Amino acid sequence: MASNPPAACCASGFKHEGTPLGETKNVDGIDTYITYPKDKSTDKAVLFLTDIFGIFPNAQLLADEFANNGFLTVIPDLFQGDQISVADMESGKADLPAWLPKHQPGNVDPVVEKTIKYMRETLNVKKIAAVGYCFGGKYVTRYLKPGQIDVGYSAHPSFVTHEELGAIKGPFSIAAAETDSIFTTQLRHESEETLIKAGQPWQINLFSGVSHGFAVRGDLNNKTQKWAKEQAFCQAVVWFNQHL
Repeated sequence: MASNPPAACCASGFKHEGTPLGETKNVDGIDTYITYPKDKSTDKAVLFLTDIFGIFPNAQLLADEFANNGFLTVIPDLFQGDQISVADMESGKADLPAWLPKHQPGNVDPVVEKTIKYMRETLNVKKIAAVGYCFGGKYVTRYLKPGQIDVGYSAHPSFVTHEELGAIKGPFSIAAAETDSIFTTQLRHESEETLIKAGQPWQINLFSGVSHGFAVRGDLNNKTQKWAKEQAFCQAVVWFNQHL
C-alpha cells in the first residue's frame, strides 16, 4: 500500500463558513456540483474527488476557490447519495467498516468515468486536472492516464496501492500531514521510491503541525491549520498551472 485505508482521523475537522456559488445538477444519474470561473471558460477544469463526506460545504467552497483561480470545477457524488454525514460521524452513528465495502472501485470507477466523459464531451474541456482528498486520492492515481486526467494532486490520500501509484502517466503532487496514520512516514518514503520509478514529474510537500484531513477540514481558527490548508490549496493551483 502507498497509503492505508481511512481511519477515525478522516472524520475530524471543522465546517467552513460561506455560501457555495455553484450549482448542483444531475449528470447521467449522478448528482454533480459545478462551479465556473468568472470568464465561463471550459478549456481547463478540475475534477474534484471528495473524501467520505462527499458534496458538502467544505468541498463546495474549495471548488469555488479553484473556479476563482480560473478552473471550471466539477464534483461528482462518488457515493451516489450514500456519503457519510458529518452529523453521523460526530455522533458516532457512522459505521465505516459496513460502509466501505459498498464503495470500492467497482462502485466508484463508473462515476469517475462518466464524469470525465461529461467534462470532455459535453463541457468541451480540453485539459483536466484532478484533486483527490483522502478517499478521492485513490481515484486520481487510477485515472492519471492519457485521455482521462492530465495532471493530478492529492492531499492526505488513502487506499492508494503502490501498483496504482506506479502506473500513473502524468504529473502528480501530494500534500502530506506530519501526523497521519493513513499516509504514514514510512508509506510516504515508500511512495517517493514508487514515484521515482514511475518516471513522471512529482512533488510531495509535508506540512508540520497538522494531521490527516487538514487540507479540506482544517480548523480555520487555528493559525497553523489555516496556513497549511491555504498553502496546500496553493500547491495544487501552482502545480496545475505548471503542467496544464
